[in-house]
Amino acid sequence: MAPDHRFLLKTYNLKLRTDYLKIAILTISDSVARGEREDLSGPALATRCRELGWTVTSALRCSDDPAEVRSQMRAITDSHTVDILLTTGGTGLGPRDTTPETTLDVADRTIPGLAEEIRRKGVEKTPTAILSRGVAAIRHQTIIINLPGSPKGAVESLDAIAHLLPHAVEVLRGAHHG
Repeated sequence: MAPDHRFLLKTYNLKLRTDYLKIAILTISDSVARGEREDLSGPALATRCRELGWTVTSALRCSDDPAEVRSQMRAITDSHTVDILLTTGGTGLGPRDTTPETTLDVADRTIPGLAEEIRRKGVEKTPTAILSRGVAAIRHQTIIINLPGSPKGAVESLDAIAHLLPHAVEVLRGAHHG
């Protein structure tokens, strides 16, 4: 655990209990959906989630088509079986990169600080990380987090906020956050 994580945990009296977190992963990529490219980001995220002690309940793939992405996001979040939906892909500047807009279409509320922290930490290693348009939001009782489409970017972005997610899920479920 990085020193800043320990500081945050101690300062805010956060308990790093992660064994209950249930994660779904959705890879959003036209080429992966068509079978033209292997999905590397989804499996990389699944591995990292398991290393963190989280349970990966599903790892799905879909095209960049906004209607298909919305449908997948709704199906996952409306099932009420996962705490966090991690998306990978579709956060760049390309014409088919619409994951943030699609996420906002299905969201009840946003969590701007998570996406801000991902970008803040990302530029320390990759200056172009500031161009990521990913968002974080809530739909029902599920937190949705958009991550970059590259395996390295997705995992590093998750690592930037992983220490906050158990607490975020607990507060979403009604725990005191003071």
